[in-house]
Amino acid sequence: MSDSSHYTPPAVWTWNKANGGQFASINRPVAGPTHEKALPVGKHPLQLYSLATPNGVKVTVMLEELLALGHVGAEYDAWLIDIKEGQQFGSGFVDVNPNSKIPALMDHSGDKPVRVFESGAILLYLAEKFGAFLPTTMPQRAECLSWLFWQMGSAPFLGGGFGHFYAYAPVKIEYAIDRYAMEVKRQLDVLNRRLAESPYLAGDDYTIADMAVWPWYGALVKGQLYSAGEFLQVQDYTHVVRWADQIAQRPAAQRGRKVNRTWGEPSSQLPERHDASDFDKLPT
Repeated sequence: MSDSSHYTPPAVWTWNKANGGQFASINRPVAGPTHEKALPVGKHPLQLYSLATPNGVKVTVMLEELLALGHVGAEYDAWLIDIKEGQQFGSGFVDVNPNSKIPALMDHSGDKPVRVFESGAILLYLAEKFGAFLPTTMPQRAECLSWLFWQMGSAPFLGGGFGHFYAYAPVKIEYAIDRYAMEVKRQLDVLNRRLAESPYLAGDDYTIADMAVWPWYGALVKGQLYSAGEFLQVQDYTHVVRWADQIAQRPAAQRGRKVNRTWGEPSSQLPERHDASDFDKLPT
C-alpha cells in the first residue's frame, strides 16, 4: 500500500478490492443483492433482522422497553444478520432495506406488511405505533426529535470516521485520527453540557433520543467501544458517564444489549430472540 502522505487522487477513482481493511470483503461501491436468500419469518407480527452493533441495540432496547411497559404487541422475533458474512446483501434483506444495513424491521400486524429501515426511523415508527417514549406536546417533542436526529447525523463521525481510522483501517493515518478524535470529543462535550442541565436528553423523561444515543456514546464513555476510552479521556465527561450508568441499570436496556449479540461473555449473548423466555436460557 502506498504511503498516504504521498497519495495523489487519480483523475478517475476505481474500485480496488484489496483496500478497505477488516471489512474489505463486504464493502463495495454498488447497491443491490449479491445472492438470493429469503428471510425467515417467525410467529410474531414484528420481525427484526439485525446484529448487536450500536445501531442494532437501539431497536432491541426499544422493543424490550415497550414490552416492559406492557405493550404485548411489541413481542418480536429477532433474527441474526451476520454482516461479516455478507448476509445483508441477500435478496430478502435488500427487499426490506435497499441500503443493506442493519437493523431492518417488518411489521406484519396490519392488512399489508410495512417495512421500516434506518434505526432512527424504526425508533420513531415504534414510538408512534405504541404511543410511548416520545413526548406528545411541544417543546418536549421537538427536543426529543432534535436529539434523535442529532444522533443520526453525529454517529457516522464516531463510527465510520473515528472508529474506522482508529480501530479498523489497514494503516494508521495521523491526520484522519486527529480530525475525527477532535470531532468525537466535541460531540461528547455537546452531550455533557446538555446532560448537565437535565437527567435525559429530552428533559426529565427517558425517550427514544436516549435509546438512540446510548448504544454509541454510552458505550464509548464506559470504554466499550473501539477500546478508545483512555485515548479520548472519556472519564472527563462526567454527566455523560452518569447518564450512561443510569440507563445501563434498566433491565430492558440490559436485555436489549444481549439480543443478536455473538461476542463477549456467553451470558451476554442471545444471537436470536423469539420469546421472552429465551433470556432465561442464558448461562449465569
